[in-house]
Amino acid sequence: MTVTVTGWRPALTRSVVLRHDRVRQADLLVLPERVVVLSGRAADVLRLCDGHRHVDEIVEELAVRFPGAPVAAEVPRFLHRVREEGWLR
Repeated sequence: MTVTVTGWRPALTRSVVLRHDRVRQADLLVLPERVVVLSGRAADVLRLCDGHRHVDEIVEELAVRFPGAPVAAEVPRFLHRVREEGWLR
């Protein structure tokens, strides 16, 4: 599946907060009436979603941090899924 995200500068919606729970040692998305526990490197991706970086810039940054990881394919798909959930604008 190819995801088109040209020109998109993702950012968390106003009702969503990214937090780290020190007790559980887990990254969380805190939403109204719900908490989502993030796995893998999801929080690393979402921390870069500041509304200023384009998706391509996020992918480039993550490719530097995680050489050899398939970020060019996986990150846009992940962001698209998160956007469909209504957690990104």
